[in-house]
Amino acid sequence: MSEHFPARFVGDTPHGGSVMSFYLPKGAARPPRVAHGEGIYLYDESGVQYLDATSGAVVSNLGHSNPRVVAAMIEQAQRVTFAYPRFFESEQNVRLADRVTGLAGEGFDRAFFVSGGSEANESALKLARQYAVARGEPRRYKVISRDPSYHGSTMGAMAVTGDSFTESIYGPMYKAMPKIPAPITYRLPPGVNSTDYTATCAQALEAKILEEGPQTVLAFIIEPIGGVSSGALVSPASYYRSVREICDRHGVLLIHDEIMSGAGRSGAFLSSQHWEGSRPDIVTLAKGLAAGYTPFGAVLAPNRIVETIGEQGGFVHGHTYFSNPFSCAVAAAVLDEVVEQQLVERAARMGEYLDGQLRDLQQRCRLIGDVRGKGLLMAIELVADPVTKRQLPVAMNAPARLTNYGLAHGIALYNRRANRGQFGDIQLIAPPLIVTEPQIDELVERLERSLADFERDLDREGLLP
Repeated sequence: MSEHFPARFVGDTPHGGSVMSFYLPKGAARPPRVAHGEGIYLYDESGVQYLDATSGAVVSNLGHSNPRVVAAMIEQAQRVTFAYPRFFESEQNVRLADRVTGLAGEGFDRAFFVSGGSEANESALKLARQYAVARGEPRRYKVISRDPSYHGSTMGAMAVTGDSFTESIYGPMYKAMPKIPAPITYRLPPGVNSTDYTATCAQALEAKILEEGPQTVLAFIIEPIGGVSSGALVSPASYYRSVREICDRHGVLLIHDEIMSGAGRSGAFLSSQHWEGSRPDIVTLAKGLAAGYTPFGAVLAPNRIVETIGEQGGFVHGHTYFSNPFSCAVAAAVLDEVVEQQLVERAARMGEYLDGQLRDLQQRCRLIGDVRGKGLLMAIELVADPVTKRQLPVAMNAPARLTNYGLAHGIALYNRRANRGQFGDIQLIAPPLIVTEPQIDELVERLERSLADFERDLDREGLLP
């Protein structure tokens, strides 16, 4: 992917022992070096401005350099930055737990704070398992998930991730869990419409539970709004209700992975708040919860789960930085801004505007096959031919190539291709929740210019009809 970086981004500094030598392929050109950020923009060391069209990796919900959050960081750093929660309770932890569970609503009484999304999902899986053991159901250990899906990079999270490529590398190191099809809406099997396929995918959950043996199935984990794996996939309300009913029927816990979609991005604090009768038993949050001002994540659970485990001696799990008082104070300041600036409601309004602008762009650009998403978690799917839905050559890694065109036009785009493009080439569009309508217009204009360059070069390469 890196050979497409514009020449002005190629640095002469050797990789040496830097993290870049791990992250980029050998011989890859290096990306621009960030100098500072302000609002929805980032600036490199040469002063070039980039509109942060995906909030980094769908993290920076408040944008960059928020004065209130920065002040809270300084204040807490001057008080205490670390106190291990097995020895000390902190005011910051208690306050944040009350705030998050209050925003999450009925059924989420307790919060367990960690350092990111992978840790959150790993913790949720272990919480579910210990709950089953505490209830006298030790045979329950299987966690069903969807293909495609993405739940993190730790071993337990990878075990429930639907990605054949990562499994081909790391699969021998963990026990892969059962998968069912995700109810995709664009690249459907031949002769099937999206309504019927959604119903089929819901029925596949029950079939898989029965196939595995209901007494062995612990949980079903889903991204209620898809992330990078399925490109902001949103299902009809009937799917979420069916999933909830099936889980209840078989005593299976329902876990919602809201690492990307939660904390207000979808236009509700939790995505499940959009669909009556879809509420999960456990939910995980990260990314926008602390908006990139500190590494952070959370697991939310009801009293019935936490108290049952507590009666058996407590949660057999933990990390060095769980419930860190500094990080809790930062996340609390972020939520204060989200609530007082009404950014959840703003995400809903701006999401509708962004959706309309992207659909208008789709009419002008033959590389966009589909537009989907909810709130400010949107995606476009890149194609060679929107009529036939034919993909661009898989080896090209079209989203990564678009990222490089974007840098040349001052727009920063994040993508991560699941299953090496098996389910399509997806580009997320997820600006900070503070974005305005004029800034969305600017985003779409920069994106259009990037796509135009891409389209021109593909034409020259003879890859378009």
